[in-house]
Amino acid sequence: MIKILIVDDEKPICDLIDINLSAAGYHCCSVQDGLAAIDLIEKEDFDLILLDIMLPGADGFDIMEYIRPLKIPVIFITAKHDVHDKVRGLKLGAEDYLVKPFEVLELVARVEVVLRRYHKTDQILSAGDVTVDLEALTVTKAGKPVILTNKEYGLLVLFMQNKNVALFKETLYEKVWKDEYIADSRTLELHVQRLRRKMGWEKNLVAVYKVGYRLEI
Repeated sequence: MIKILIVDDEKPICDLIDINLSAAGYHCCSVQDGLAAIDLIEKEDFDLILLDIMLPGADGFDIMEYIRPLKIPVIFITAKHDVHDKVRGLKLGAEDYLVKPFEVLELVARVEVVLRRYHKTDQILSAGDVTVDLEALTVTKAGKPVILTNKEYGLLVLFMQNKNVALFKETLYEKVWKDEYIADSRTLELHVQRLRRKMGWEKNLVAVYKVGYRLEI
């Protein structure tokens, strides 16, 4: 499972991020002190670090200098919105820079983008009680196997890899059917309907007007 370290001196923010990233299928740890973060990085392996700048013990820039040789991707999350701070963070090697206050869904999306960039995608996808093993090509719901067609499985993987993100019909059709989308075809719609029933996602897999579909988890 992808492991993410959250470093922020405000525990409520750590908890908020932890809850949402855990719901997206990631394993999270959090610390509120810069020196404690360095100690933890020395002891454990992390796939991504979410790093505040203003921290007790050692600030985010100091931590970034320390971990840069480790090649761990970093996203700065900070109240410091000055462009010079952003440029400094990016020059130190951060992958992204998100200013507080931020939308949690935007953070989750940015985390997924950085992890894909580093090819740190997990072989196990999860959403609620649904789990997909990409290596074994198996799907379970509440621990019980679910039988899907190839196209249903392809759609499921796309939705679970892009939780809470609206996906265009054209994108879904082209990636799963490997063909150009035909606007008056109901093929995609019928497959989504069947997927909803099989996964129990009648309220989760929603239609987005003039766009396509979104898996809300």
